[in-house]
Amino acid sequence: MPVPVDGWNREERDETQTQRLDRNWACLLQELRVVLTGVQLLTGFLLTLPFQQRFATLDENLHLLYLATVGCSIAATVLLTAPVALHRLLFRRHMLNQLVTVSHRLTMIGLFLLGAAVSGVATMIFEVIAGRQAGMAAGLFTATAWVALWVALPLIARRGTEADVLR
Repeated sequence: MPVPVDGWNREERDETQTQRLDRNWACLLQELRVVLTGVQLLTGFLLTLPFQQRFATLDENLHLLYLATVGCSIAATVLLTAPVALHRLLFRRHMLNQLVTVSHRLTMIGLFLLGAAVSGVATMIFEVIAGRQAGMAAGLFTATAWVALWVALPLIARRGTEADVLR
């Protein structure tokens, strides 16, 4: 019979629910530090593209792909930085459980949009350089890779385990 989550945390980590929330918040912030630099650089790069001379020569499909990609990248940036603003507004209000829960959800959606933006960038770059088929292949490969590594692999790894959450 599995040990209840709170029991496992007390026995294995010797931590209270509050300490666990503090640990979860610290882990989430570290993960955000890793991803934020990349998403901010990607967004900055995308925001400069329309001001390049060659951008005007792209066809309507690439302009639409660009808009979808930059939209995903901007939304990812907003969602992945939102936990910091949320923390500031909830600071010292004893709402750590809500902070961790909402920030986790914002991060998951932000990562999904980041993956979509990276796939869009791969599609655009390969299409401009090597043609539409190469662009589609690169976008499909990139999307498949991030879904496999960011979604499927973690879901497979967590099979048979129990979530470490407050009930």
